[in-house]
Amino acid sequence: MTRRDDLTTPRQRRLLSIHYDHDAFGQFSESVARFIGTARFLVYQSVFCAVWVVWNVLGPSSLRFDEWQFIGLTLLLSLQAAYAAPLILLAQNRQESRDRTQSELDRRVAERTQADTEFLARELASIRLSLADVATTSEMGDHLDRLADAIERLTRRFDELEIDAAKRIDLDDLD
Repeated sequence: MTRRDDLTTPRQRRLLSIHYDHDAFGQFSESVARFIGTARFLVYQSVFCAVWVVWNVLGPSSLRFDEWQFIGLTLLLSLQAAYAAPLILLAQNRQESRDRTQSELDRRVAERTQADTEFLARELASIRLSLADVATTSEMGDHLDRLADAIERLTRRFDELEIDAAKRIDLDDLD
């Protein structure tokens, strides 16, 4: 099979081969997007536009550089928008990737937590069942009292039997 017929891998030859650090560029785009999304940037841009318009309307006519339709200002704002939009999209894509990774991690942690909780619930149930078979203190006291009574009766009975046996031996010795 020739290289041309093998469509499993993309062609490596490119017309323009620019190499850059994706992570560094991504961090740069995030910092730009973070700045563009602030009130400070809106104030700076508003002041810049206001000064531009005031200078080109009220300033000395010899120093005006962007007459009535403000084509220069429009060009600058369009250029800013042309660069800001892709940088913001890149920052959003990176944030989405981080959110997806965090969501997957949260899902795994939730699964582990649920498994641990179920295990602990089963263990508690088995402990409860085991404790149901364990005698309580009052039950043990009752059993010990009955055993003490039985031992006492047996001891009395043995004493009686010993006395009877001793009497028989004495009677046998007398005969």
